[in-house]
Amino acid sequence: MRKNVAQFSRIGFILSAAGAAVGLGNIWKFPYMTGVYGGGAFVMVYLITILLIGVSLLVAEMYIGKIGQADAVSNFENEAPKAKRAWAKAGYIIFIGLIIMTFYSVVIGWIFYYLYVALTGLPTNLQDAQNIFNTLYASSPWLQITFHTLSTAIVAAILFGGIKNGIEKFNLLLMPTLIVILLGLMVYAMQFEGFSKALAFMFAPDFSKLNSEAIIRAVGHSFFTLSIGIGSIMAYAAALPKETNIFRAGLWVAFLDTFIALIAGIVIFSFLFQFGGEPAKGPGLVFMSLPIIFAKLGTVGTVIALLFFLGMAFAGLTSAISLVEPAVMYLEDRYEWSKKKAVIFNSLLYYVVGILVVFSTTDGFKEYLMIGKKSLFDALEFAVDSFLMPLGGILIALFVGYALSKERVAKELVPEMGEKIFAVWYFSIRYIAPFAVLFLAYNSLTS
Repeated sequence: MRKNVAQFSRIGFILSAAGAAVGLGNIWKFPYMTGVYGGGAFVMVYLITILLIGVSLLVAEMYIGKIGQADAVSNFENEAPKAKRAWAKAGYIIFIGLIIMTFYSVVIGWIFYYLYVALTGLPTNLQDAQNIFNTLYASSPWLQITFHTLSTAIVAAILFGGIKNGIEKFNLLLMPTLIVILLGLMVYAMQFEGFSKALAFMFAPDFSKLNSEAIIRAVGHSFFTLSIGIGSIMAYAAALPKETNIFRAGLWVAFLDTFIALIAGIVIFSFLFQFGGEPAKGPGLVFMSLPIIFAKLGTVGTVIALLFFLGMAFAGLTSAISLVEPAVMYLEDRYEWSKKKAVIFNSLLYYVVGILVVFSTTDGFKEYLMIGKKSLFDALEFAVDSFLMPLGGILIALFVGYALSKERVAKELVPEMGEKIFAVWYFSIRYIAPFAVLFLAYNSLTS
């Protein structure tokens, strides 16, 4: 058990865990995937799998953190039965977060850059929008590194404060602010005819567009959006008071994560439909299509663009601190490093690789930073999405569902869930979640 370490308050934990889950995937990836895969039918599958798979794994990871009250490596080592000591190595999933940060910090840097673009002049046509992004992505490594440095410094500064004075305070401020920004944008969007079209697009399912690929992507995103399988939620749960109801907390986290994704989708599609944008524009939706639309609104559009990219920056930063904290906690607990030393060490690890990631997309350098046919950027992202996060999710499900005795798990969770809900949850953890995640990993690796 961690000693002399500040604990989260209940609301602080929920907002911090929601901050870990709410990231760029909610405001960037979910809307463009909804657009590509047909709207309402995709959203319906996404919501169902959040409930059946996402919440199950979320509660399982919280459970390990709560009973272990330590870093993820120590949790697996200390809680695994003596006859199943091989599980002790499962806690090293914490380093997946640092791998993600090698490119995630770079993307957060892009958002900081687009705040600058919003202030200095939004593009008014597709060619200008493409030129701005392509110049940043392929021709301006030092500009990318500058904003990557800024992102790294902000995350480190927050982590220096620890659980109460850093992570919790940051999330208590930024998560409500993010929600207010998105709700404010939605209220503004309500004046447009595009708002009703956006609601119909997102919540009136057209099953003719629901092909097998759309189902796979919806299920996959519902799993990845909650940041399961990398030790972030476990690290936060280790700082929970023992009396906390983790099932109820898990439901709140999943609700806030889903709510923000849906609101972001409504806002984005309202503007797109109002001004003739295409919902199926893919990853370029946020960085190319939306800035053009905001430019059409003049001064008001500049304000909206600033708020929108500020919201994206907040979402990115709340996730970023959760990706680094598990490795920081590990060095503090296992080797008794100071918080400052652990933060600096881990920050430097992902920062240096992040510089290589930047050069892997830059003309003149990228041919030297290829892994197979993929740039270092694409290779790391592919490894995380297709192998590392699914591996972490499967390990958590199997550890709780098979390595630990049902009686022990039930003793903690039945009082929180009730026997019937526990039976459904336990069945999901043992059978539905691991096979669903394994299927997604297999599909990603073979597609």
